[in-house]
Amino acid sequence: MFIPLYDSNRLRYIKHQYVTLTIIAINIVVYVFTSVSGLEFSQAAAYGLGYIPSVAYNLAILPPELEMVPLPATYITYAFVHADLIHLGGNMLFLWVFGDNVEDAFGHLRYILFYFACTVAGAVMHGMVTPDSQMPLIGASGAVAGVVTAYLMLHPRVRLWVLAFARIPLRLPAYIVLVTWIASQFLMIAFDTGGNISWAAHVGGIIAGAILVVPLRRSGVPLFEKIEVPPEPARVE
Repeated sequence: MFIPLYDSNRLRYIKHQYVTLTIIAINIVVYVFTSVSGLEFSQAAAYGLGYIPSVAYNLAILPPELEMVPLPATYITYAFVHADLIHLGGNMLFLWVFGDNVEDAFGHLRYILFYFACTVAGAVMHGMVTPDSQMPLIGASGAVAGVVTAYLMLHPRVRLWVLAFARIPLRLPAYIVLVTWIASQFLMIAFDTGGNISWAAHVGGIIAGAILVVPLRRSGVPLFEKIEVPPEPARVE
C-alpha cells in the first residue's frame, strides 16, 4: 500500500549508519554472486543457506551436497539470500529508510544484536506456523519488520515521503504509514495462507522488534517521541 522513499529524521548520536550500510552491501553482494553463478547455484544457495522448517524440526534431511552452513546458522543466513531484484530491492529500501535512525537510537553494536535477534525471531515464527514445510525461507523481511517496528516506537510523528499505491507521492506521519503496514502483516498471516510470502516471519520480526527496542535503545532515548526534534549535529561515538 505504501512504499517509503525518504524521512526527515536526522542522525543525532552517530556520524554514519555503518552497520545498516554494511548489511545492505552484503545483501547486494550475495544476490549478485548467486545470480551470476547461474540458476542451479542460486537454487542450491536457497536450500543451503535458507531456513527449512522440516529440517530444523528433524522431519526431513537436507541432502549433504546442499549443506553449505551448519543448521543453526541458517536462522541467520537465510536473511541474506533473496529470490529476485524486487524481493531484494523492497527489503533494502525499507532498511535504507528506517535502519539508520534505529541504529542511531541503539548504537552500532546493540543494533547488530537487534537486527540478528529479529532475524532469528522471523525464522522461529515461520517454523512454528509451518513446521513441516520443505521450502526454504529466504529474505531479510523478518529483520526489516523488526527495524520498522522499532522505528515506529521511537519516531511515530516523523514525516515520511511515500508512494501510496505505488504511484501517488504523499508526505505522512510515520504512525499512519507504519501502523497500516504492521496491521496488514497480521491480517495477511490469517488470510493469505497459501502464498509464497512468509507473513509469519514478518510477524516474528515485528514482535521481536517491539520487545527489544525497550532495553536496547540508548539511555535517554524516549519511546513514542512526542515532537519532531529539529536536526542537530551528529555526535561521533
